[in-house]
Amino acid sequence: MTTLAPAEPLAVTHRRVLAIALPMTLANMTTPLLGVVGTAVIGQLGEAHLLGAVAISGVVFDSIFWLFGFLRMGTVALTAQALGARDRDEEQAVLARALLIAGALGFALIALQAPLAFAAYALMGASPEVTRAAETYFYIRIWSAPFTLGNYVILGWLVGLARAGTALGLQIAVNLINGVVTALLVLWLDFGVAGAALGTLIAEAAGLAAGLAIARALMGGRLTVAAALVLDRAKLVRMLAVNRDIMIRTAALIFAFGFFAAQGARAGDTVLAANAVLNNLVLVGAYFLDGFASAAEQLCGRSVGARDRGAFLRATRLVIAWGLGFGLATTLAFMLAGPWLIALMTASPDVRMAAGEFLVYAALAPAIGVFAYAYDGIYIGATWTRDMRNLMVAALALYLAAWWLLAPLGNAGLWSAVLVFLAARGILQFARYPALVRASFTD
Repeated sequence: MTTLAPAEPLAVTHRRVLAIALPMTLANMTTPLLGVVGTAVIGQLGEAHLLGAVAISGVVFDSIFWLFGFLRMGTVALTAQALGARDRDEEQAVLARALLIAGALGFALIALQAPLAFAAYALMGASPEVTRAAETYFYIRIWSAPFTLGNYVILGWLVGLARAGTALGLQIAVNLINGVVTALLVLWLDFGVAGAALGTLIAEAAGLAAGLAIARALMGGRLTVAAALVLDRAKLVRMLAVNRDIMIRTAALIFAFGFFAAQGARAGDTVLAANAVLNNLVLVGAYFLDGFASAAEQLCGRSVGARDRGAFLRATRLVIAWGLGFGLATTLAFMLAGPWLIALMTASPDVRMAAGEFLVYAALAPAIGVFAYAYDGIYIGATWTRDMRNLMVAALALYLAAWWLLAPLGNAGLWSAVLVFLAARGILQFARYPALVRASFTD
């Protein structure tokens, strides 16, 4: 691990934390709208199989693209470090390297579209009519992959430069374009599910074009960097290693949530539906916590780039303090308003009763998960991604062990295992943190 020495102090304030965390929370909340808009517009046609096709395709694409979230997180960290080091050429080089990787991965997904579609919809087990419509959607929207992954990079790059407000504006613009174009293609031009897929493709392409224009403006009207710097072997290998570690960490998360869903399904339709309702509450809490994780990625990365140990420690304290405040407030809100929120999401008396029985577990998730999310952001910003990866795998093992031990408790045991997973991630990273700080900074 590289040993760093301090430079001039970097001001890390409450205002800087919130200036990144709050816009990123809103940006996170707008992300699912790409799928929701398509579902809402198709729903106006009154064709149940078309609505089902767009709904399950949204799940498919969310699952595929979630795995590539490292393009945003890794870009935030490396850009922030270049910003802290005041290396403007490296800021541009990080963007170019990340876009190259995003483009390669996007075109790989296009090349693999047939086996991906077959595997995805075989697992879904939908009716032949729904599957045919879903495949139509899939084979059009898959062409948006290079644009979608490129937008992850642009978003991460803007956050790395502490331009979270600009990133939020770009996300909102993409969603507005998606809504307008999808409505035009589906409702007025009668393109059906193809129109919903094409609307998202056009919105993602427009978003990337706008993002590149913004990047060019931020770089003084020119977006050029020497190929030798972009393809510097050591820096390219480092970026790939960081992205690999974050991807493995994300794959572990996907497995954990997939395992949760699968075990809930085995408990029956009512429990499955109740868990889905409660999981929506958990996701809302995660949006807030992930916003503060983004603040940690930027501020800790910038502190590492500036070689400022004091700023790094202050960023850690502030991010955890604000995250804890929001986490506890969210838990309290869910405890008080949970029954009303459950009733809002389902009309089934049985599902409402089951969800109410397990509400306390979902409500506790934001408060318990504060440290997991905060330390994820800290580790990513400092590019301690190898340690984060290993600790995530260890936490996953503890999660599975907890589920096995608590299995006799049924769904309560399953939810308890999830809370163990969240707590284990935070505790393990907290325990490793002091040694990593000592190894990364010298006085």
